[in-house]
Amino acid sequence: MSQTPQEPAAAIDSSGSTGRTSVPEHPRFAKPQRVAFVQSAWHREVVEECRTAFLAEIEARHIAHAQVDVFEVPGSFEIPLHVQLLAKTRRYTAIVAAGLVIDDEYVAETVIKALMEVQLRTEVPVFSAVVTPQQFSETEANLDFFRKHFATKGVEVAEACANTLLSLERLRGQVAAGIV
Repeated sequence: MSQTPQEPAAAIDSSGSTGRTSVPEHPRFAKPQRVAFVQSAWHREVVEECRTAFLAEIEARHIAHAQVDVFEVPGSFEIPLHVQLLAKTRRYTAIVAAGLVIDDEYVAETVIKALMEVQLRTEVPVFSAVVTPQQFSETEANLDFFRKHFATKGVEVAEACANTLLSLERLRGQVAAGIV
């Protein structure tokens, strides 16, 4: 099923002519959505930027803060087990994971692979904002760069989450109706 981007809503300016606003209207869900956000406490001051940006963007996409439960784990390696337990509850329509893995591609690869396995096993979509930088130092300039990077990741993961939930909602409706 192909999806087309939403056109920005038309607006009337003070001269009475219509123009385009820069804020698109996001589609609404037919059913309530509930999202779990699992974040690593390791480098909390960086990772929390992802959560903050995610919450703002997901609310713009019609999933309120009250519909998002936040969980914190010690590090990224602990994320998959928490995600799996949350997915098994069937309480959540999606789960987002956020963490920072420094200098350990094995851990990052293991975490991402485990998140994919949870998603396929449980049919609960799992989204990753687990980042492994090539280079990381604890200088203020580098920390500031990664705070901004995680804020961008938060917006991107919220967009992916909302779009996937909308797509799954449509697909499940089509399956139930015998269309697919």
